[in-house]
Amino acid sequence: MSGPVLVLVAGDAGAPSRAALQAIGAARGLAEALGVPLEGVATADVADAARRYLPHVHRVEAPPHAAGWTAVLAAAQEARAASAVVLSATRSGAAVAPRVAVRTGGALLEDVVTLAADGGAVVGDRLAHLQRVRETVRATAAPAVVTTKVGAFAPADPAAAEGEVADLPLPADPAAPHVTVERTDAVAGDRVPLEEAPVVVTGGRGLGGAEAFDAWVVPLADALGGAVGATRAAVDAGWRPYDEQIGQTGRTVAPDVYLSLGVSGAVQHLSGMNRSGLIVAVDHDPDAPIFAHCDVGVVADAHAFAPALLAALKD
Repeated sequence: MSGPVLVLVAGDAGAPSRAALQAIGAARGLAEALGVPLEGVATADVADAARRYLPHVHRVEAPPHAAGWTAVLAAAQEARAASAVVLSATRSGAAVAPRVAVRTGGALLEDVVTLAADGGAVVGDRLAHLQRVRETVRATAAPAVVTTKVGAFAPADPAAAEGEVADLPLPADPAAPHVTVERTDAVAGDRVPLEEAPVVVTGGRGLGGAEAFDAWVVPLADALGGAVGATRAAVDAGWRPYDEQIGQTGRTVAPDVYLSLGVSGAVQHLSGMNRSGLIVAVDHDPDAPIFAHCDVGVVADAHAFAPALLAALKD
């Protein structure tokens, strides 16, 4: 392989997202292993910040849908003869990557936790069967289209020198659908998005109802500068929206601190948060499975612990 590794630099408010920085870190290591250049693809509002991490950034118009991003990345891959295209395995990345692989005739490596080269081929490990099994996948076609599991790679540090930014002219895509996108941003104070949050406060079935989330989980997340999470049981009960669900059928997070309240720790939930930095668990059951996976365990009634912690944070 001689073409560059392309990495999609997603972001908001003029800065790459934390997940995008992790993808850059993975792509940087892959490019070094393959002995090829590293290049980024970013929208105009993120490109200037992305140049701090990449030697070259292709600036593109922002497509409003997955089909548009597919056309952009497929055209960028063709224009640069890229050997690999790397995206973070966020919901949008997971929607775009398979389409890019089909469009370019490449191989798809999804949700990898390691990324390397073996004899010129792209290889990676990913977790399967509720993350109990590690399997190695190998790209047998080019380009390799890769999504990196959120939290599996360290965020990239800024490069020694800033790179260059240039517009990448892309042909019109006749296959792109005509889509009208309406966006409504939820207002939640200064709370950061769940997958970007350095702190996540999660409530489970043990809290007993939506009122406990409003009284303790949300205020604690706000006080800690973090985000609110919920177990599937809490979401199924209608206590919190699906966007906050963490686990096998929800989101995957890897914050610096993960605080759970009334969460027993079913394996499906653990698969979505077990790469967190410091895991603090509070539950009344001393035999709760989550205590076997946490760094700090507190056997206590979450209804008594949460207000005491909130009061201490306010002092």
